[in-house]
Amino acid sequence: MVYLSLGSNLGDRYAQLISAVEQIATRVGQIEKISPIYETAAWGFDSSPFYNACLSVNSSLHPNELLAEIMLIEQEMGRIRSEEQGYQPRTIDLDILLFDSLQINSASLIIPHPRMELRRFILQPLTDIASEIIHPIHQKNIHTLLRECQDSSEIQMIYQDITPSNTFEKNPNTQFLP
Repeated sequence: MVYLSLGSNLGDRYAQLISAVEQIATRVGQIEKISPIYETAAWGFDSSPFYNACLSVNSSLHPNELLAEIMLIEQEMGRIRSEEQGYQPRTIDLDILLFDSLQINSASLIIPHPRMELRRFILQPLTDIASEIIHPIHQKNIHTLLRECQDSSEIQMIYQDITPSNTFEKNPNTQFLP
């Protein structure tokens, strides 16, 4: 099982997340669970607030193929990666959080996502869909990581579920949580 984080703080943030979910369902694999959407302040830089969500997906892609596919989705959705240091506003941000229990640390890919345990905007939606999954490095479940997280950023549920047009007619088992 692969767990992805989705974020957007430019344009119609909700529409950006819907489009990303539809692209993931079409190009990456079968989506199993989708968290609610949360609004959070930009983390690490001054910008407009983000909409964030997490999802789980069954994918036959190899981790590097998955990374290439989500980067292509980002690019096609208008994400411009800057050479400047630091974080930037973005139409869409897709990150691989966990990929089964794999640990990868290469120049192009780090799994589990580095510093995810420090970010409430990741841990809250991930807890909604995978609270008992064990982080392969910290050896704690996601719910425990959220409880122990020192990030005091405000996080507010905005939408209970993501309901793309007809994407999930193919998989009636997709769970919209909580």
